[in-house]
Amino acid sequence: MGILLSVLRVVALLGTAYVLLKALKNYLGRSPLDNIPGPPSGHWMKGNLGQLFDRAGWDFNYGVGLKYGPVVKLHGMFGTRQLFVFDPAALSSIIVKDQYVYEEAPEFLASMHCMLGDGLLATVGERHRKQRRLLNPVFSIAHMRHMLPIFYTITSKLQLAIATRVKNGQQEIDILDWMGRTALELVGQAGLGWSFDPLVEDTVGENLGTAVKAVVPTLFPLRLARPFLPLAMRIGSPAFQHKLAALIPDERLRRAKQISDEIESHSRRIFEEKKRAMREGDAAVMHQIGEGKDIMSKLMQANMSASDEDKLPEDELLGQMSTFIFAGMDTTSNALARTLDLLSKHPEAQDKLRAEVLEAVREHGPEIPYDILVELPYMDAVCRETLRLYAPVPHLIRKTRKDIVMPLSSPIRGVDGTLITEIPVPEGTVVHIGILASNRNPELWGPDAAEWKPERWLNPLPEVVKEAHVPGVYSHLMTFLGGGRACIGFKFSQLEMKIVLAVLLSNFTFAPSDKDIFWNVAGIQYPTVGMNPVPEMPMKVGFVKSA
Repeated sequence: MGILLSVLRVVALLGTAYVLLKALKNYLGRSPLDNIPGPPSGHWMKGNLGQLFDRAGWDFNYGVGLKYGPVVKLHGMFGTRQLFVFDPAALSSIIVKDQYVYEEAPEFLASMHCMLGDGLLATVGERHRKQRRLLNPVFSIAHMRHMLPIFYTITSKLQLAIATRVKNGQQEIDILDWMGRTALELVGQAGLGWSFDPLVEDTVGENLGTAVKAVVPTLFPLRLARPFLPLAMRIGSPAFQHKLAALIPDERLRRAKQISDEIESHSRRIFEEKKRAMREGDAAVMHQIGEGKDIMSKLMQANMSASDEDKLPEDELLGQMSTFIFAGMDTTSNALARTLDLLSKHPEAQDKLRAEVLEAVREHGPEIPYDILVELPYMDAVCRETLRLYAPVPHLIRKTRKDIVMPLSSPIRGVDGTLITEIPVPEGTVVHIGILASNRNPELWGPDAAEWKPERWLNPLPEVVKEAHVPGVYSHLMTFLGGGRACIGFKFSQLEMKIVLAVLLSNFTFAPSDKDIFWNVAGIQYPTVGMNPVPEMPMKVGFVKSA
């Protein structure tokens, strides 16, 4: 124990010295970024990061681009220069053309590795490309069609669970909890071939769903400690690193380790069960949930038949499982909660969407076929507009591996008054990809860009949006990113949102709670009652009278 504590102290001292030396070098030297406009530093140590990452910092997040333009200089830790970017040409360079120069920051990769293992979120370069090559086929539209019966079976259980709770009239229900539990069960059965939650009983105590929901609220306040993680990750074996983490006298770090252990434990149990079934043959696989059609079973089968150079080691397969559980649950459940929140505050939109869904149900039955569901125009408009205006992930961070010149769609005015047509970006510069800022850019989306208007998607989009060539994989938006690190499961997420909304709206009405709901700035934005730290979103739910 004494040796471990000594090592921990050495790690902390080395990490602090490393960060301070790099900061001093940046602070004292001149930088080509000094001529980029931006806000004054908010704090001598944290710069503007305290404002950008403040859980109540929406005004800064929304306003910085409106005031200073599509490329903004921010002050990082100890005076380092950082960039906040949503210029379309610059985004194309960052996430497509020069994506291997603008890579995930080492501290982000280290935190994802600590929490989720060696999955897609924690790898870069050839390892990441190799993982995606094996995963791409199981996220195809053709495979999504096979998932439809699983999706409808789970959402029918959700419908029954809510119906039981509102049988005596409208009741206040924590919709975020139910969306989280449903998303976990959907990714469990369709993604992993495993059932986590029968969706019958109220949540009691700790379970995997509450652990996953706690990842972002636990990690986000630790963002200032992340620069130390890459150094700590180089010391000893993973088991030794876990022991070090357990000794850190910080309740949030200990909680992060507990969450990581719980997710890893579930992933390993599922993985071992799948390996056992595959050893026993097709009959055993067919008796599993999903009958071997789930994403993880398909991935393991593809891995078994892959060439030696394309095979993934076991720890990377385990990492994919933990990543599925986290990424497949948290973003989509929060997006569903946000959509229901908006529909509750816009009853005319809720009625219009319900009418469209009920017409489809009358024509095709309660399980609307895939091709009909994905083409429902107002459903599609509501989902696109919600994902535009309230992308679950507000911004992402990259770090330059070498000096590079960033192109611009149009010139910006420098601090000295000169026009800047391109920006020399030094090696090691942190770049914030402004996802929400791009999605809300009034230069593209017009003066009503900050308003929720599903109808904008029922007409042809403005030509300026198309001509901007925003490099996102979805609807000229940055919501699911683009390039080699685009969200691989975005079709899965879209299908999940539409099925859940179709089932819920055809049976229930949604009205706002009397409680004050606050959406928090975070790696994945989430709702709370006021400034309570616990994620939740109570809402009044009742039966549709005709149902």
